[in-house]
Amino acid sequence: MKRGDRIVAAARALVGVPFRLHGRVAESGLDCVGLVACALAAAGHRAAVPEGYGLRGGDPARFAGWLRAAGLRRVRTGKPGDVLLVQAGPAQFHLMLRVPGGFVHAHAGLRRVVEMPGAALWPVIGMWRWGR
Repeated sequence: MKRGDRIVAAARALVGVPFRLHGRVAESGLDCVGLVACALAAAGHRAAVPEGYGLRGGDPARFAGWLRAAGLRRVRTGKPGDVLLVQAGPAQFHLMLRVPGGFVHAHAGLRRVVEMPGAALWPVIGMWRWGR
């Protein structure tokens, strides 16, 4: 199984997990950073996970730095398994994982990890990929 396929399978396996800000363990809940970290870890990639951020007031350059520090590289075109940084609101940034036909993300409003079909609902700031 290819790396992107492993990430997709891991992300989809987390659909339904409760949302919890700064959540890093599926059994107790995940936020968007925790979801990405868990999916990447399940696919074989372990990296330091950022702490100390809020739901609002973020800086996209800070998120991009975290993604680079986690060993991901920025890409121009997306494919399944990629991590997307989106702007979900004013000064509100969010991570999602691309899956075939849509995205998996930790939805704070619905209070759980969901799979969202179709295009991203928010402006995409950038895409990152583990490996080539």
